[in-house]
Amino acid sequence: MKDSLGLFEKIETPLNGCFEIKPVVRKDVRGALIKTFHIPTFKELGLSADFQEEFHTISFKNVVRAMHFQLPPEDYVKLAYCASGKVLAAALDLRKNSATYKKFHMLELDATKGNSFYLPKGFAFGYKVLTDQAVVIYKTTTVFSAKCDTGILWNSCGIDWQISDPILAEKDKTLPTLAEFDSPF
Repeated sequence: MKDSLGLFEKIETPLNGCFEIKPVVRKDVRGALIKTFHIPTFKELGLSADFQEEFHTISFKNVVRAMHFQLPPEDYVKLAYCASGKVLAAALDLRKNSATYKKFHMLELDATKGNSFYLPKGFAFGYKVLTDQAVVIYKTTTVFSAKCDTGILWNSCGIDWQISDPILAEKDKTLPTLAEFDSPF
């Protein structure tokens, strides 16, 4: 589905409420211009535009950052895109009443394409860095809450990250498995 201004295309994934957002990439002799967010257009496409916080990560090849989310009442809608480099991203549905509960969808986020992953509340998100370095930007509809911040063990969801020994944060090594996690969503 495209918006009336032709800025974005909202592409459904197999996970209900989770979308790939493709922007128009304008190129000329100088390079490219990619608009990553536009409130009126997001509203027209039925997407949340009430983002409260934005941050970015800088990660190196073979880093896996997975599978993070915040618990209620600080759960959020997340928009994530790659501003530099390329990552293999995954969205995992943790909503108990969803037809796609415990299922995931993978998407390559590429700075040159400007595409993004739009995840509703109740989804975990993670990625593996494919290039020497990647910068991933996140917008969330709530601010970071340490007491609500958690995740699922990266290799317990059936996701083929195509790596056996990734570079992980210490906290990511001790997260509960998907089977151990009692979802509040």
